[in-house]
Amino acid sequence: MRIATYNVNGVNGRLPVLLRWLKQAQPDAVCLQELKAPQEKFPEQALADAGYGAIWHGQKSWNGVAILAKGTKPVETRRGLPGDPGDVHSRYIEAAVNGVLIGCLYLPNGNPAPGPKFDYKLAWFARLGRYAATLQKSKDPVVLAGDYNVMPTDIDVYKPERWVDDALFRPESRAAFQKLMKQGWTDAVRKLHPGERIYTFWDYFRNAWPRNAGLRIDHLLLNPVVARRLVAAGVDRDVRGWEKSSDHAPVWIEMAPVTRRGKDQGRRPSTKVRKVTE
Repeated sequence: MRIATYNVNGVNGRLPVLLRWLKQAQPDAVCLQELKAPQEKFPEQALADAGYGAIWHGQKSWNGVAILAKGTKPVETRRGLPGDPGDVHSRYIEAAVNGVLIGCLYLPNGNPAPGPKFDYKLAWFARLGRYAATLQKSKDPVVLAGDYNVMPTDIDVYKPERWVDDALFRPESRAAFQKLMKQGWTDAVRKLHPGERIYTFWDYFRNAWPRNAGLRIDHLLLNPVVARRLVAAGVDRDVRGWEKSSDHAPVWIEMAPVTRRGKDQGRRPSTKVRKVTE
């Protein structure tokens, strides 16, 4: 099973790129971020024509997350991150796909820092940590995938000395990510590519893409049930170079199939929908 995460930076404006990549890569499940589209403007039919069912949590002008599933419709289990009923940002959606519970997230950017936006980022991170702790212990396979807007270590950023005051690289952001990891999650890309400079985002400015001046901010975190089935992980880097592409590239993992009945499969993920105020 191949699961991917892709910050599309506008699902309608970059729909041709998304459809081209889906046809080429054929992922089984995809988490999308930055839809930048209200709920009623999501391109459900175009994706269905491409063979993908979808659930989504849209928002006008910015934010927005979605989960796609090849040949089926994801079974929604949560819409919105718990812990703050007043938070109206569309940043989290969760679904069961082929026996795997997938949480799709778009963590706040937080700039300028310090300031209210950075405070919101850290508060959202704390809420994610509290909820993730319950998922990490699940006997179900769980993947938390998305744009975390954090570079965990120096190797995850081009010229780290230039980013020391940025919300994506401030010590508080990195500490929040490490606190999350200490729950027992596995950073899939880093697990299979330790010490390798791998980026998932290249800014549109300052000639970042041709210079490979990138950041690794899109991550797939796996609970132990999934981590022991991890066989491959990578970035479809070439997609960033396509015409009218997002400033992010798709990131993916491959899981080995369950070879013995019941092993690693655990219980069927709950399909009860849990929502917070949108």
